[in-house]
Amino acid sequence: MEMGRSMTEKTHHLTTAQAIIRYLANQYIEVDGQEMRVCGGGFGIFGHGNVTCLGEALYDARDTLPLYRGQNEQSMGFAAAGYAKQWLRQRFMFCTASAGPGTSNLLTSSALAHANRLPMLMLCGDTYQTRLSDPVLQQLEHFGNPTLGVNDAFKSVTRYWDRITHPAQVIQSLPAALATMLDPADCGPAFIGLPQDVQGWTYDYPDSFFDKRVHRIRRQVPDPAEIADAAALLKTAKRPMIIAGGGIQYSGAVAELTAFAETHNIPVVETIAGRANLVQGHPLNIGPVGVTGSDSANAIAEKADVILAIGTRLQDFTTGSWTAFAKESRIIGMNVGRHDAMKHLSLPVVGDAKRSIPLLETEMHGYRAPNEWVNFAQAERVKWVAYTDEITTPGNGPNSYCQAIRVANDLCAPRDRVVAAAGGLPAEVTAHWQTKDIGTVDVEFGFSCMGYEISGAWGARIAQFEREPDRDTIVFCGDGSYLMMNSDIYSSVLTGRKLIICVLDNGGFAVINKLQNNTGNESFNNLIADCPTVPAPFAVDFEAHAAAMGAHTETVSNPAEFGDAFKRAQAADKTSVIVMKVDAYEGWTTQGHTWWEVGTPHVTDNPKVAEKHAEIEAERAKQRRGV
Repeated sequence: MEMGRSMTEKTHHLTTAQAIIRYLANQYIEVDGQEMRVCGGGFGIFGHGNVTCLGEALYDARDTLPLYRGQNEQSMGFAAAGYAKQWLRQRFMFCTASAGPGTSNLLTSSALAHANRLPMLMLCGDTYQTRLSDPVLQQLEHFGNPTLGVNDAFKSVTRYWDRITHPAQVIQSLPAALATMLDPADCGPAFIGLPQDVQGWTYDYPDSFFDKRVHRIRRQVPDPAEIADAAALLKTAKRPMIIAGGGIQYSGAVAELTAFAETHNIPVVETIAGRANLVQGHPLNIGPVGVTGSDSANAIAEKADVILAIGTRLQDFTTGSWTAFAKESRIIGMNVGRHDAMKHLSLPVVGDAKRSIPLLETEMHGYRAPNEWVNFAQAERVKWVAYTDEITTPGNGPNSYCQAIRVANDLCAPRDRVVAAAGGLPAEVTAHWQTKDIGTVDVEFGFSCMGYEISGAWGARIAQFEREPDRDTIVFCGDGSYLMMNSDIYSSVLTGRKLIICVLDNGGFAVINKLQNNTGNESFNNLIADCPTVPAPFAVDFEAHAAAMGAHTETVSNPAEFGDAFKRAQAADKTSVIVMKVDAYEGWTTQGHTWWEVGTPHVTDNPKVAEKHAEIEAERAKQRRGV
C-alpha cells in the first residue's frame, strides 16, 4: 500500500521496515573520541511476523547492522542487556521477534533491562492493522477491545512503547526511542510493535531523516543550591561513608569518585551493581555492603552519620531492607535520576556523577574525615579479608562456590570479565571476587534473573570482542540456571565468541533451599532429592550436554582439578564448560549479611517456623521509616 508522496522535498520511497533499518544504520555515538554506530546490530529469530518485511530490510543491511541468530527470544534479550552493560549503556542492540509467542518470550528480558536501566530496542511483529484477516495465527482476541494484544503487555516493562500504525509515524517514534535509551535518567528498553501489513507499506521519507547523526550522552549538572546543601551536610560528618553504585561506571566517574574519597579520607562501600568501582587493594575500599555484603562494609554502614550515595537506586540488598544504616544517619542521594536521588528522604543532588562530584569537591574546603573513623573501617576490612581468605581456600570444607571463585579469580587476567546472576552465586561472587581492574564485574541482581548468566555473557563477549578481543568472559552458573537457559553455549560456539563457563552443580535450587531452612521450613521441592514428585533422582551429565553444543567440556572433582581445567579453558580457542559438584549445605558465606525482609507465616503449626518468624520480626525494629 502506498501512503502518500511529498512534492516539496527530496524523498526516499521505502517500506516501513526499510526506513527503520536505514535510520538505525545512520545513528552514531562518540565514545572516547571515536565515532561508531550506536546500534551494534541485533539478535533475531524470524517468524511469519517479521521475516518477510523486516527480514528483507535486515538482509540488505547485514554488513552494517550484523544480525546474530538467537536460539530463544528471552535469551536474545539477555544478550542485548549484557552487551549494553559491557558498553556502559553507550551502545545497544535490537531484538526482533515474530508476532505472538516469539515476542512474548521477550517480556522477561525486557523486565530485566527495565530494572537494570539498560537500553535495548525491540522490533516485534504485531497483528494486521487492517484486521481484514482477523483472527490470525497467534493473535490474542479481546472481545471488548480489538486494539488490545500481547504486545500491550510490554507497557509495564519498557521506558518507551509504540505501535506503528502508519509508515510516517517512525519519523517521530524512532528518535523518541533512541532519546529514551540514551538518556541517563530514563534509560531503559524501548518497544516498537510492527503490524505485519504496516511493515511492508510505503511512504516517501524525507532525506533528512536518514542523515548521519552523532549522539552524545547528556551530562546533567546539578542545581548549585543542591550542591551547597550537600556540602554543608557532609562537612558536619564525623563518620562519613560513600556508597558507590553502578551509575558511577555508567557515568565514567570512577576517577572522580576515587579522587574525592582520597582527598576527603572517606571510606567507600560498593553495591552489587557497583562492584569494581575500586580495585581490591585500595585502602578506602571497605567492601560490598548489604544483604550479600561484607562485615566490614556493614560495620561502618551501621555507624555512619552521613552517607553519600552515588549512582545507586538503593535496592533492598544494598540497604538491608533499610536496616543497614543508623536511623539517625542522613543520606545524600547523588543521582542523575530524580526518583533515585530522593529515596528515603535523602538530600537530593540530581545530576551526572562525573559533573556532580567535582562540583561538590569545590564546596568541601579542605574537609577530611577523622583518622579514627578511617582506621576503624580499615581494621574491619582486614578482618573481613582474613575471613574470605579462610573460607575460599580449597580444602577448607567441601567443594563450594567460593572455592571455585577464588581459583578462577587467582588465574584470570585483570581485564577479564566475570558474569553471574540469580541464585547463590551473586552473593558469593559479590563477597569474594577480588577486583583486579575497574568495571570487570557483572552481577545481575537488579532483576535477579536465572538464565541471564550464559546469554548475558554471550552479549557481553560480543561487545568485549569489539574492543578487547584478547580478554576472557568468565561465567559462574549453577545447575538450576543452566537447566533454565543454556542454548547460548551453542550461540557462542557458532559465532566464535568464546566463553569460559563454570557450572557448579549442587543438585537443585540450593540457595532457596537454604532460605527455606533458615526460615524454619523443611527442605521441599528445591533440591532434586527433596522433590516428592521425583521417584528416582539422577544427575544430569552437563559435560555431555555442553559438548553436544560444540563446547570443550570437562568434569572435575575438586578445586585443584578445577584450576587445571580453567587454565586449559584459557588456552582454548572456543567456549569451554567446566563442571564441578559443590555441596548444597556447607561452604556458604555465613558472615557479612544484613537483615533482609522476607515474608514469613504469622500463624503456623510448625514450632520451628514460628520461632524463626519471631527472630526475623525482632530485627524489624531497626528498619528506617520513610518513602
